[in-house]
Amino acid sequence: MFEVREVLRLWLSGRGQRPICRLAGVDRKTVRRYVDAAVGLGLERDGDDGQLSDEFVGLVCERVRSVRPDGHGEAWAQIAACHELVQGWVDKGLTIVKVHELLERRGVIVAYRTLHRYATLECGFGKAEVTVRVADGEPGGELQVDFGKMGLIFDRDADRRRTCHALVFTAALSRHTFVWLTFGQTTQDVIAGFEAAWTFFGGVFAVVIPDNLKAVVDRADPCDPRFNQTFIEYAQDRGFFVDPARVRSPKDKPRVERTVIFVRGSFFAGEDFVDLADAQRRAATWCAVRAGMRIHGTTQRRPKEMFDVEEAPKLSAAPTGRYDIPVYRDCKVHRDHHIEIAKALYSVPGDLIGETVRVRGDTKLVKVFCRGTLVKTHLRKPAGHRSTDPDDLPAERTVYAMRDLDYLKRVAAGYGEAIGVHTTTLLDNPLPWTKMRQVYRLLGLVKRYGADRVDTACGRALDVEVVDVGLIGRMLERCTETDTVPEPPVATNVVEGRFARDPDHFAVGRTGTDTTASGAGR
Repeated sequence: MFEVREVLRLWLSGRGQRPICRLAGVDRKTVRRYVDAAVGLGLERDGDDGQLSDEFVGLVCERVRSVRPDGHGEAWAQIAACHELVQGWVDKGLTIVKVHELLERRGVIVAYRTLHRYATLECGFGKAEVTVRVADGEPGGELQVDFGKMGLIFDRDADRRRTCHALVFTAALSRHTFVWLTFGQTTQDVIAGFEAAWTFFGGVFAVVIPDNLKAVVDRADPCDPRFNQTFIEYAQDRGFFVDPARVRSPKDKPRVERTVIFVRGSFFAGEDFVDLADAQRRAATWCAVRAGMRIHGTTQRRPKEMFDVEEAPKLSAAPTGRYDIPVYRDCKVHRDHHIEIAKALYSVPGDLIGETVRVRGDTKLVKVFCRGTLVKTHLRKPAGHRSTDPDDLPAERTVYAMRDLDYLKRVAAGYGEAIGVHTTTLLDNPLPWTKMRQVYRLLGLVKRYGADRVDTACGRALDVEVVDVGLIGRMLERCTETDTVPEPPVATNVVEGRFARDPDHFAVGRTGTDTTASGAGR
C-alpha cells in the first residue's frame, strides 16, 4: 500500500517514469501499472496529494495486486531453471544484453529488466564496476544521512554512562553539516533528529539518502528496499523523498561518510561532556562555527556561507508543528472481535476472527487495515481502556458485551407486564450487571414455556413479594403457576352431645341470706 502511494505521489509531483523508478525502487512496468490503475479509478495529475486517501490507495492495491507466493513472477522462475547457463555466461563476462539474446534462442522469453535483476542478485553481475565521481546535484536537492558511534556520555535518566551515537546530516552540494546526538537508534530517535535538522537548516531538502538504518529500511535491497512504514509516512508528511544507499556501499553517500570521521575526530575526541543535553548544545555550535566556517578541501569554500547563498533559498519551508509519530503493528483479531495495541483494546467489524490486520495508531486515532483496505477507525484510548463499537459485535452478543440494561428491560416488558416488573426489580441493584444472568435465565424460560405462563408465574410471585427466578422455574416445571390455595370448609351440621345439660345448671351465684342461714344451721 505504501509503495503504491509513493509511486503515485511521485507521479503527481510531475516526475517521469525513470526518476520514479529510481526513487521508489520499482521498474517502469510496475510504475505504469500503478499509474494506469489509479487513472482508471479517477486520479487526476493536475490535483494534489489529497486524492491519495487510504480508501483510494486500497482500491488501487486491489486492482494491481498479483499472487506471488515466493515474491517473484513466472519470468523469474524461467530464468532460475536456467541458472547454470546464466551463471556461466556472467562468469565469462557476457553482457546482460547478450545473455538475453542467448536465452531467447533457447525459447526463454523474459523481460530484460527481470533478467538484469536476476543476474545482479543471484549471479553477482556488476560487482566490479568502475568507480566514478558522481555530480553534486542541484542546490537543496540532496541530503546524505548516516549514523556514527561516538563514545560514552553520562545519561541522567539511567544514572550511568552510555554509548552515544551521532546522526550526521550533510548537504551534498555545500557540505554543510548538522549533528544530532542520541543514545538510541529507534524510529522515534531518527525522526527527532530529522526534525532538529530541518530547524537547523531552515527548510527541508528534496531527497534524503540514508544508510540502511533499521529505523528507515525494514529490508534492504539494491532494487526493491522495503521502507519502515512509520518513517515513509513521516517523509510523505514533510515532503521529501527517500533514496537509501545500498548495503555496504559507502560510495552511494560519500559526502556523509567522510563527515562522520570528521565529527568523531574534531568534535567528540578529547572532550568532556556533562550530559547529553550539554553535548547537543555544543554540537550545534560546532556545526555552525567550526564545521560550517572552515574552508572545505573539495569546494574550497565555507560550507555555511555556500549553503546560505545557494541551497537555503531552494529548500521547502521548515515544519512549524510537532509531528505526531504513529505506531504500526500487525495484530491478530481475537475471539472477542477485538485487537490489542499499546495495551488498549479496539473492536474490529466483520468476520475477521483469527485474521492478522495492520494497525496504525497515533495520539489521536487508531486505524485498522485488512489487505490494504481501511476497515475501522477508533479514537485513541490510553493503556488499560478499550473502544468498542456495538455494531462490530454479533447482534446476539451485543447486549451482554455492552451491559445494556435498558435493552433487557424493554425486551422483558415486551413479553408481559409482570415479566417486565420482575426484571426491573431484579436490576434495581447497586451492581445491576451482577443480576444480568438471572434476567437471561428468565428470558430463557419465556422461550421454553411461553410468555403467557411465565407472565402468570411472575405475577403470582410478585403478589407475595417474592423476586426469585429459581422459584418461577420450579413453578413452571410443576405446572403450579395457576393453582390457588383452597379456603377451609365451613361446617353445615353440628351434632349436639347426647347427655348435654342446660347451661343454667352450671350457674354458681348465691344470695347473702342463704349463706348466713346455712352457716347458722351448722
